[in-house]
Amino acid sequence: MTGSGPKSAVEWLVSVAPDPEACRWEWERNPLGVALLPAGRLWDVLILPGELGHPTLDVLTRVVDRPGPVLADFGDSRMGFFVPAGTVARWVGTGVRGAGRGTWIVVPFPGRSTGGVRWLIPPDGSGTLVDPAILELAMHEAAALLARESSERGEE
Repeated sequence: MTGSGPKSAVEWLVSVAPDPEACRWEWERNPLGVALLPAGRLWDVLILPGELGHPTLDVLTRVVDRPGPVLADFGDSRMGFFVPAGTVARWVGTGVRGAGRGTWIVVPFPGRSTGGVRWLIPPDGSGTLVDPAILELAMHEAAALLARESSERGEE
C-alpha cells in the first residue's frame, strides 16, 4: 500500500471497536499483528470455504476494479469477504457462514505480514465493501466452474 493507505485502513477498521484508540494502540504493538474486532457495525463478513472462495475472488477481481476487503485464514481453508452490515442476517446460502452483529473476528493489521490470517485484498480506508449481489453472482459462476471441472475429471 502507498501513502496514508495503511493508516487510514487502520482508522477505518478500529472505528468499530468499543475503544478505538486503545484498540489501535494494542494492535500496533501486538506481536501477532492481529486484533479482535466486532462485526455488524460497519461491516459483516461472509465466510466461504477456500475451495469456493478462491475462484469466487478470481471472478470478483475480473468484474470489479476494487471489490472490497477479503481475508484468508491460515492454510487458505476459509476466506472472509467484508460486506455491508446487516448482510449476514439476510444471507441464505449453503456452506456459507457469516459474522454479523454480536460476533467478533480476528483481523490482521493492514500492511503487516502475520503467520495466520492475512489480507488478500486489504481495506483502503474508504469504506469500500464487497457488494453482496455481485458476490453472490461470482459465487454462482465459481461454483459452476468447479462443477464443470469436476465433471471433466469424471468426479460426481
